[in-house]
Amino acid sequence: MPTTIALIVIVALFFLIVLAVIGIYNALVRLRNQVDNGWSQIDVQLKRRHDLIPNLVETARGYMKHERETFETITKARSAAMGARTVTEAAQAEGQLADALSKFMLVVENYPDLKANQNFLALQEELTSTENKIAFARQNYNDQVLSYNNKIQMFPSNVVAGMFAFTKRDFFEVQTAAEREVPKVSFA
Repeated sequence: MPTTIALIVIVALFFLIVLAVIGIYNALVRLRNQVDNGWSQIDVQLKRRHDLIPNLVETARGYMKHERETFETITKARSAAMGARTVTEAAQAEGQLADALSKFMLVVENYPDLKANQNFLALQEELTSTENKIAFARQNYNDQVLSYNNKIQMFPSNVVAGMFAFTKRDFFEVQTAAEREVPKVSFA
């Protein structure tokens, strides 16, 4: 009789452990899928930005005939951003693209006719809206990565994560010094 009880206890413990492993595995899969979805949301907004840039540049080209280097810089940065394969590569390339766009917008200030062009203003507003959506998507993605990375690094889920090859994900971090700078406010 005591061996039967011991056997039942062992079988029950085994099933509890199996259920715990299944629960942890499913939680890891859910978190990994949320991270992938978060990246997809960023990717959608980056694609939107990449599609807007040629229209913005073409609208400006007619007014800014002497700014060839500015246009080339934006085109190269856009191509690099579209060709990025990893989160880290994308973050670096998007930082360079953001720098190129900010320099472009500074040059635009020298062309009052361009600043008054309705097409250009509409495209500029679309780009601003897209930048805000990218920032929100990036924040959401990083939140998902934090949850996922915490789960795969904390006991006991780290054991299950190791057994099933769940690996740490990279954050989509600010890569350029210009993005890290605090904006200067002047009321003069």
